[in-house]
Amino acid sequence: MPDRNELFAGLSRSDFRSRFHLTEKDKAYISEKGMDTIRSHAKDFIEKRLSPENPENDGKQTPMKGHPVFIAQHAAACCCRGCLEKWHKIPSGKVLTQTEQAYIVDVLMEWIERAL
Repeated sequence: MPDRNELFAGLSRSDFRSRFHLTEKDKAYISEKGMDTIRSHAKDFIEKRLSPENPENDGKQTPMKGHPVFIAQHAAACCCRGCLEKWHKIPSGKVLTQTEQAYIVDVLMEWIERAL
């Protein structure tokens, strides 16, 4: 898995990834719910949508809006197994380990904290 500073520097240079920002509504939602709840949502989304060996609708399973974690997933290249492999060196075609899932959640939470 890549060094976080190098990862975020690379993401910031990507035209696609750098287009994602939290809206005021997203920020208000985070403030209202708290970071522990947002982390819990991120864990749930990763476990259900990304961790299976072959996720349903892979490449299209993460909405582009509707929750701050979805925005973070696209911005941090944690939206599908192809992006996880390309940006995070986590191979597709296998179930994600607990360690890999925890790493992804940590990356998402770091992106959110940087975006606030």
